[in-house]
Amino acid sequence: MRNFLRSYARHPSGMIGLILLLAIVVLAALAPVLFPGSPWDSAGDPFLPPHSAGALLGTDSLGRDIASGIAHGASVSLLIGCASTAAALVLGLAIGSISGYLGGRADAWLMRFTSMFQVIPGFLFALLLVAILTPSIKTLTIAIALVSWPQLARLVRAEFLSLRERDFVTAARCQGEPAWRIVMLHILPNALSPIIVTASLSIANAILIESALSFMGLGDPNLMSWGFMIGAARTMIRVAWWMSVFPGLAILLTVIAINLVGEGLNDVLNPRISRR
Repeated sequence: MRNFLRSYARHPSGMIGLILLLAIVVLAALAPVLFPGSPWDSAGDPFLPPHSAGALLGTDSLGRDIASGIAHGASVSLLIGCASTAAALVLGLAIGSISGYLGGRADAWLMRFTSMFQVIPGFLFALLLVAILTPSIKTLTIAIALVSWPQLARLVRAEFLSLRERDFVTAARCQGEPAWRIVMLHILPNALSPIIVTASLSIANAILIESALSFMGLGDPNLMSWGFMIGAARTMIRVAWWMSVFPGLAILLTVIAINLVGEGLNDVLNPRISRR
């Protein structure tokens, strides 16, 4: 663990991303303290510009504080991004590991099933699911997970296909170890590095999908989100530019931070790939 932390600390862009991400996490955690009350409540007159008294980043058309909305929306984006990626990872690991380890007909049928989800454009599929179901944080998480797992499943399958013929796996089979033990104790630990990197990047993609859905009015109506703020401001960008610019910057910084962290993890966990 110490060697990992030292190697990661020597990666400048990864450290920048980690610092940015930690700042966003702290902002989300301290939102109820920094901005008590509901972000839906009016905090002043409508269309107050940035640096106004009581509204650091200005107010929207209903007098709601933009800074409060960004702080409270951070937890929504991070929660959906992490929860949907975790669900996609569980599904992708299950299907990818079975497909890659067993091979043969099981591999063919599982990959056909995976391809069924990949031929449908991911965002349109998520849009359809959320539109059919009641928009909520639960349905958003499920919809994003369902469009994110195929990539993880194919990655896990590729790693398992590469590792299942290694000498240490053959030795485990010769010793009579059951398949589940070989998968969990021998193959999966050696396949974790690229899976972790891909999962970290999937969080950024999930945040973008959630923001796009909220922008179109398909977010959770009870929770403030960055996508909703931009969507509500799209018709007033000439009158109050800050209503869309600051939430957009929040999304941009979060996605950049997660991608930088993913690149840092890739360089540390996969040094051979990073040197090519």
